[in-house]
Amino acid sequence: MMQEIGDLDSLVRKRIRALRVAQGWSLEELAGRANLSQSSLSRIENGQRRLALDQLVTLARALDTTLDQLIENATDDVVISPIVDGAHGRLRWSVKSDPDMSVIRQRMTEPPPDNLSRMRAHPGREWLVVLSGTAILMLGHRRFRLETNQAAEFPTMLPHAIGAEGGPCELLGIFDRDARRGHQRDNDGDTSESRR
Repeated sequence: MMQEIGDLDSLVRKRIRALRVAQGWSLEELAGRANLSQSSLSRIENGQRRLALDQLVTLARALDTTLDQLIENATDDVVISPIVDGAHGRLRWSVKSDPDMSVIRQRMTEPPPDNLSRMRAHPGREWLVVLSGTAILMLGHRRFRLETNQAAEFPTMLPHAIGAEGGPCELLGIFDRDARRGHQRDNDGDTSESRR
């Protein structure tokens, strides 16, 4: 437990310094923004001064971040294994998930359904970027062809489906909170995620 606290303390100090350097600020500049002396900030960054909560709040604000982000302990898995849906020619990797947004990487090999009854609609908004190959986005009766490096954004209340054209394609999909909930609800009830 003490080791974990020490590791977090060291991580927070490194983050403060890294964020300061990324902004191109000197010790003096950040100290001024955070209402600290330059020597106090230097001792905080170098581990020679105890981290105080009130100073961390002020530093987070000055660095244009939140206290939660500043002290977040990186316990998330580094290696992410795909979820395999071999029946529908699909691999999915959950890249990021938090209460407001999810990022999913998907590899698709099957074309999307063009039948409205097989498309999904739910509250929310979705963004996608084609990483490789060609994707087909169906929005109701409209068909959009997306090449590598093209992106799309759409409200998920429109009946929609996504698939590949002419071989595998890889996508990065970003779902807001409502869109993610819609996909999770569909997954709980049936295998309709395969329709995406």
